[in-house]
Amino acid sequence: MNSVPLHVLFSPSAAGLLRRALSESCRTDRVVCSCDNFSFGPINSPDGDLRTKWVEEKLGCTEWGDVIAATADFWKKALTPGRKIAWMSRRATLEYAGFLEWLWRLGDEPCDVIDLTDVTVVGRGQDGRPTRPRLALSLALLPVDQILDNGLIDRAQRLAPEARQQYRETWSRLRAENAALRVLNADGLVSAPISYFDPLLLSCATDHWQRAMRVVGEAMAKELDDALLQTEDLLLVARLRTLVKLGHLETRGDLLDIRRSEVCLPNQQN
Repeated sequence: MNSVPLHVLFSPSAAGLLRRALSESCRTDRVVCSCDNFSFGPINSPDGDLRTKWVEEKLGCTEWGDVIAATADFWKKALTPGRKIAWMSRRATLEYAGFLEWLWRLGDEPCDVIDLTDVTVVGRGQDGRPTRPRLALSLALLPVDQILDNGLIDRAQRLAPEARQQYRETWSRLRAENAALRVLNADGLVSAPISYFDPLLLSCATDHWQRAMRVVGEAMAKELDDALLQTEDLLLVARLRTLVKLGHLETRGDLLDIRRSEVCLPNQQN
């Protein structure tokens, strides 16, 4: 059994930052990261082909098979016996859903968790003085110096049986519902239809032409204003294209080139 701690992450961005932080602190801890995103798509089966087909049909992404293949090595390492430290935030659907799937597969094996949901961090101002405390939200949003200065690597705690059971009950419910999306609200992580973010996207569109990517970016920023990391651009871009097909938005340019094409609300003077 390997005695070196294995950090289990569910965000590639967070994994890269943690590796740098561990290197700068001269630690030899290992890091593995899932590339899959269990906040969308079918989850009532471990069949990667099923998820790949769903992502291709619903989101128009033809490369998800590569994501599933890359994640296969993650599962092999992340479920190997030894001390495991899972990083997650219940404010980030990508991390929370990934953590719940990992915990489901882990069974009853002990594990430690670094939960950043309500953790506050302090940064450094240009004058070197500490900044005002703010919610961490996710490891993926923290500079390496804040990871180290706030001692986040040393916050691991053994997952209590009661918490494990609650997490497993949550994921069991979500697996049974097997909805298109998992999103966060006052009740925690809940199922949602694939159209859940459509009103948000439409609220970011105007009667003037805007770059499509700007609309997507503003939608993601609005969610961040609520101290939540709800979704990623892959889903929002796919829904933007669907809204155009449904006539809820107009477009000029090829939406396959999301950075150059433009959208606006229909029936307006342009």
